[in-house]
Amino acid sequence: MGWADWVRTVEVEPSLYAADFARLGEQINVLMRAGVRIFHFDVGDGHFVEPVTMGPIVLQSISGLIREAGGFVDCHLMTEFPERHFSAVAQAGGDSVTVHYEAVDDVPRAARAARAHDLQIGLAFKPETSAAYAAHAAVASNVDIILCMSIEPGYSGQAFMPEAYERIRTVREIVPRQMHVQVDGGIGPENVRAVYEAGATLLVAGSSIFGREDLPRAYRRLVQELA
Repeated sequence: MGWADWVRTVEVEPSLYAADFARLGEQINVLMRAGVRIFHFDVGDGHFVEPVTMGPIVLQSISGLIREAGGFVDCHLMTEFPERHFSAVAQAGGDSVTVHYEAVDDVPRAARAARAHDLQIGLAFKPETSAAYAAHAAVASNVDIILCMSIEPGYSGQAFMPEAYERIRTVREIVPRQMHVQVDGGIGPENVRAVYEAGATLLVAGSSIFGREDLPRAYRRLVQELA
């Protein structure tokens, strides 16, 4: 199975980086009962991005819970030398890894390495990176998804960058229809529909879900905006 099997036309992916870690398992269960299918899992190394975030130990503690409920874990590696982490992510129960265009010298090699570990593979790019360059690299490397960052990667809670709409449209025009376009950063009920209409089918939401008291209601509100 892969992204083609996981996505029901469009998916809102709660970003676990914004979760309450004292209640992580409980919040995952609540959201899966509300209809979540894919969780976004950010890994920051303190080098490629400033913060050190979650890693394989946390992933291992939750992946079984998610898989047993029929869900998947999408791991965004905001790291230098991301290929070094593929084995640990696979062993910890990750389903997909997304590496950064700015951190990988050879995207096709990274894609092959991910698939050697039975992982799906995505390619992310920062706001200052050419959307066209990243999109052509994604096509040439035959990755499964492309992630357009709509904030500077690293910290949750940042505001959506309006210029991301044009970058999303550029990517959507270049990559094949079967390649999902993911957007991460500042997505909420006020813009989720516009992000979708620009061409995204994977919408990562952190604070707009976990920053609310009623998580299922926050998630469903985003989904309803896409109906």
